Amino acid sequence: MDWLTNIAGFLLVIGVLVTVHEFGHFWVARRVGIKVLRFSVGFGRPLLKRTGADGTEYVLAAIPLGGYVKMLDEREGPVDADQLDGAFNRKPLWARNAVIIAGPAFNFILAIIAYWAVFVIGALEVKPIVGEITPNTPAAAAQLSEGDELKRIGTTKVEAWDQAIMAFIDASNDAPFTVVVERADGTQTQRRMDTRGVRLLDEPGEVLDRLGLQPWRPRIDPVVERVIDGSAAAQAGLQSGDVITQIDGAPITHWGDLVGAVFERPGEEVTVSVQRGQQSIDYAVTLQSRGEGSERMGVLGVAPAVPEGLFDDVRHEVRYGPIAAIPQAVGATWRATTLTVDVLVKMVVGEASVKNISGPINIAQYAGDSVSLGMTPFLKFLAIVSLSLGILNLLPVPILDGGHLLFNTIEWLRGRPLSDAAQGIGQQVGMGLLLMLMTLAFYNDLHRLFALGG
Repeated sequence: MDWLTNIAGFLLVIGVLVTVHEFGHFWVARRVGIKVLRFSVGFGRPLLKRTGADGTEYVLAAIPLGGYVKMLDEREGPVDADQLDGAFNRKPLWARNAVIIAGPAFNFILAIIAYWAVFVIGALEVKPIVGEITPNTPAAAAQLSEGDELKRIGTTKVEAWDQAIMAFIDASNDAPFTVVVERADGTQTQRRMDTRGVRLLDEPGEVLDRLGLQPWRPRIDPVVERVIDGSAAAQAGLQSGDVITQIDGAPITHWGDLVGAVFERPGEEVTVSVQRGQQSIDYAVTLQSRGEGSERMGVLGVAPAVPEGLFDDVRHEVRYGPIAAIPQAVGATWRATTLTVDVLVKMVVGEASVKNISGPINIAQYAGDSVSLGMTPFLKFLAIVSLSLGILNLLPVPILDGGHLLFNTIEWLRGRPLSDAAQGIGQQVGMGLLLMLMTLAFYNDLHRLFALGG
């Protein structure tokens, strides 16, 4: 069922993004007088096909990994004399550039709309309250303390942990930078954090680890409220009301200790020590597992007794009115865009790991997760992937939109276009670079899925 959800989420996300991107090319092409022959979502064999009154063929094709807008162009075949005015190659540079830029531009517009919807609908966010601090790290050197709530990182105001992580990455370019925190007594203070020499982007998902801090988590007593039917705990004989005191002799003082001890041992047999009334009992439990590859984790199958309202103090709703949400959406789009470009540049110069590149498998997993979690997570994910698609297409690589802009720029500087042979060589180079990028993305996906390699 997880894979079905992932596939459905992937098709939904890619379908929306490709349609919006290609519609940008289509819409502007029509506005500047270019005849559009085909608008296709997907590649390969057509599944659905319809010819509009305007003569454009609208296609839904079998391979949902992209799309294209085919325009009338003398370089792709003979054009009747009475239709030359509608040929792409006959249009001035400004018109051709407008058509090329429109695809990525519509992806940026979609991201703004998605963020705007997030801010209007509202999201229940976890406050960026600092938890455990690791000694001898930038967070420890900055004298951050458990319970501090992050208010501003560098020049960016933060209200949730996802914003804080992005702000830390962005601010690290200007290290040392200022961090404004609110103490438990309500007073605010400034701290200076120095991340020079710290490679925050060496491994995906390890930004906070490398900074030396973790989100604050309320301490829940290791008391079992419910044993899941058919779970490892149920098979071993654990009962509601048991207090878990040890896992393989290691003391368990709160529920976080239990989670950490169990997650690290998928499929292993462990000794679970519990206190039941006046009795101390040891159980041999073979843990179940969830996930695959490097994401595989151990599962015991118990739920804690959570005091009512325990999480109220660490969550808050972030919501704006329709007008106030506009600058918030534009700001969120700008920050995500600059961060993405910054990460790409750092990967090129070797300051960030290429493991941060994701392919369709990883995108499908995140898409499925976001669909399962609800509208707001899905819209956030849609915005990020839309931005990534827009930025990727603007790279100056032949066969991408940015490559066509590069050819047009050379034409403007030379006063005439490159020869067909030169453009053909460029297309071959671009195809090779794109295949290398796709291969790397697939490798990263498989590495995450099956824990291949080092």
